Amino acid sequence: MTQEHLPASIGGAVDLSALAARHAQAAAPQPEAVAAAGAPGVVITVTDADLEQVVELSSRVPVLIAIVAEWSEPSAQLTPVLERLVEAQRGRLVLAKVDADRSPQIVQAFQAQSVPTVAAVIAGRPAPLFTGAQPEEQIADVLAQVLEFAAQQGVTGSVPMSEGAEGDEAQEPAPAPVPPLHQEAYDAIDAGDLEAAIAAFEKAIAQNPRDAEAIAGLAQVRLLTRLQGKGAEEIRAAAAAAPADAQAQMLVADLDLSGGHVEDAFLRMLDLMASLTGDEKQGVRLRLLDLFEIVGVDDPRVNAARKRLTTLLY
Repeated sequence: MTQEHLPASIGGAVDLSALAARHAQAAAPQPEAVAAAGAPGVVITVTDADLEQVVELSSRVPVLIAIVAEWSEPSAQLTPVLERLVEAQRGRLVLAKVDADRSPQIVQAFQAQSVPTVAAVIAGRPAPLFTGAQPEEQIADVLAQVLEFAAQQGVTGSVPMSEGAEGDEAQEPAPAPVPPLHQEAYDAIDAGDLEAAIAAFEKAIAQNPRDAEAIAGLAQVRLLTRLQGKGAEEIRAAAAAAPADAQAQMLVADLDLSGGHVEDAFLRMLDLMASLTGDEKQGVRLRLLDLFEIVGVDDPRVNAARKRLTTLLY
């Protein structure tokens, strides 16, 4: 467990918000509502349908994602330790338990290769923490780093620890309605129909070419489509075996970005561009622009990569 790298890994993660399925508020369990029931409420069970609520909750309090399985002995060992440590934080952390067998989209979103896998979500950004059962004192150290990093990001809220302690959240205005085509795309993602999600986002962009959320969503779903059905080891082995294969190298960049390694993804793409000419170079440029949209065009890492991209074009 490489705890000393935890802040960097969290800081490099990719926003999950646009990938989370946006269910109607009445249709899906509310983590905040569950948490209001008392101390055990800081430990919740979520499925693919609840991902959007988890992402929203992470803007106020850090959320640990524990991807476990009923048949896994290490999961059975780790879960009570996590529950005990999270409950000791008195609402400053929430533990979201995920059954790997019932929530394939969350497993894919966090690139979980085994169970148990534990990650954090802070302000909508995921980061891997560790896999397997770990000593309690080491887990406590990791959680302390999560809280420290969350404070640096301004995520310092808590969930109520007693019945009736609703706080100020009940006074928050209702979220703006989701545009119909966006909702259609999110519903398609939730159903595992990525092609339908792409079609919905493309229709939204045709209606409004400046629809930034649809543009970013389309880029994200295309990335998921490219990675669908492929394992991380398979992708990296293919790229290592064919260093001149632009498609293989771009797929590794997709994998890096999906795992939060933004700088690695950009560096691979820019180095690849520098080695190519003609149509292949143009294809890499367009893919890189898609990755910029996923990370966010205002992100400083995008700005730095865009500057080098400009030098490679002229």
